[in-house]
Amino acid sequence: MDFSDYDVDMSSLTEFEQQVLTETRKIPYGETVTYSELARRIGRYGGTQAVGQALSRNPYPIVIPCHRVVAKYGIGGYRGGIELKRKLLELEARSRVAERSLTILGSIPEK
Repeated sequence: MDFSDYDVDMSSLTEFEQQVLTETRKIPYGETVTYSELARRIGRYGGTQAVGQALSRNPYPIVIPCHRVVAKYGIGGYRGGIELKRKLLELEARSRVAERSLTILGSIPEK
């Protein structure tokens, strides 16, 4: 599900945290990026750990899909626990595969 149209109040967060979370909202459903890629996208090369810390302060973990940010060599952390992060990623991956299958079969139009 896409919550990008919903306004969220990030006024209690630092400017850096707001940058991280704003960029995180752009990650499409069913896709992931690494912490280092997210740092690069906001112009903070080498800011991988700082990005992880900012994500840990996410006040809206479903609306701002921080579970879509993963480590280079593993799943990474998650405020709700690693098992929940794994389940969310698996759910999105299965949904994307089903959507692509239906598109190929002509059951739903391509986006």
